Amino acid sequence: MDGFRRLFVDHPKSVGETYLQHMSSAFSFGWRMVLAGLACLLHGIFPFCCVKTGSSTVRHLHDAMITHRSRQRAAPEWLDHGAYI
Repeated sequence: MDGFRRLFVDHPKSVGETYLQHMSSAFSFGWRMVLAGLACLLHGIFPFCCVKTGSSTVRHLHDAMITHRSRQRAAPEWLDHGAYI
């Protein structure tokens, strides 16, 4: 069971997040990427629409994920929800 739990906890912990924080962040990034992808498809059909949406979304996501990661430190032990998986 410990190996199974590690599958869900090791990576989030390596970026200073609990499992639930990491899941929330990934869902948020994922939805933004889906919406930006749809905007790019729309732009392909109608070149005058969503001219900067794709590139500005990629820039924003990179900035949020890499440049200004807000949770660089490890989460406190009492907040480690992954311990219950």
